[in-house]
Amino acid sequence: MPRTPTEVVRAVTAEVSRLISGGLTDREQAAAFDELAGLYAEDTDVRHPFAPLGDTPLRTRAEVRAHFVGAPDRTPAVDRFEVVDQVVHRTDDPEVVIQEFSYAITRDGRDFTLPCVFITRVRDGLIVESRDYAHHLAGARAFGRLDELLDNLATEG
Repeated sequence: MPRTPTEVVRAVTAEVSRLISGGLTDREQAAAFDELAGLYAEDTDVRHPFAPLGDTPLRTRAEVRAHFVGAPDRTPAVDRFEVVDQVVHRTDDPEVVIQEFSYAITRDGRDFTLPCVFITRVRDGLIVESRDYAHHLAGARAFGRLDELLDNLATEG
């Protein structure tokens, strides 16, 4: 049975939180990657327009899965990573929802907030298109990668 667009976008943020929070066995983590990628259509179009080093569109379920598989390597261990203040707005187009939320992060005893807005098109229970707007500087700060990001920005041509 297809999920509603609201259920699908909420499932994405819940699974991302579960993965980044850590503590999963290798088997649980692999299953979570499969479940998360399974929320996306085989042919999809996921973009991160505000990515500071440029956006690399994810056009297939396999590319989306590879993106999520790399997340734990890009993300240091955290004490908390959870979705807060989540509101999903329906639009005149029944396939499109706008999701406003933040990830609440605690790392090394410090609290951070990573605000996000995702505009997502869900067809037949699968994401076919998404524009993910995240506060990348806040994320770099929360994960201790601000200096690395600034260095990369300074050397980009």
